[in-house]
Amino acid sequence: MDLTPAPTLTLHVNGRPEEFAARPSELLVERLRDGLGLTGTKVGCDTGQCGTCVVRLDGRSVKSCLILTASAAGSEVTTIEGVSARGGELTGLQEALRQEHGTQCGFCTPGMVMALGELVENAAPGTAPTEPEIREWLTGNLCRCTGYHSVVRGVQRACAAPAGADGSAAPAVPSAEGR
Repeated sequence: MDLTPAPTLTLHVNGRPEEFAARPSELLVERLRDGLGLTGTKVGCDTGQCGTCVVRLDGRSVKSCLILTASAAGSEVTTIEGVSARGGELTGLQEALRQEHGTQCGFCTPGMVMALGELVENAAPGTAPTEPEIREWLTGNLCRCTGYHSVVRGVQRACAAPAGADGSAAPAVPSAEGR
């Protein structure tokens, strides 16, 4: 039994420095949920298959159930709690998913928003990825409720309309039902 004290680590979580001791085997999802109380990051499978635990690590979407907390030391971690437009408004992607009914029970939603946010942010202004591109990006994010069609439409809506200057949700564009 190793009695060596756990090293002190620092993570920058949602823009705030967090300093703590962590077991060598502690997973990032455990630190976020149990250590920091950020329960928007979900635990679904513990094997990296479902995507409910997706967060941003230094700007890239990762499955936090597969990342050791110690390996993330010094990094910037963004959780769903850290993804809101000024004033607590929904981001363009969140609003587009809402308008397209891209959420049902909501369990997978935080992971999808974190993963798809990277796709939306990297899309050329005013252009939307194709349906196959979005579906490829969704690989590894499981949803039992939506069937993904409304999620795809939400991403296309978010990409096709520019966000407001204040970071608010993108203006409405016609949904598939209205075309």
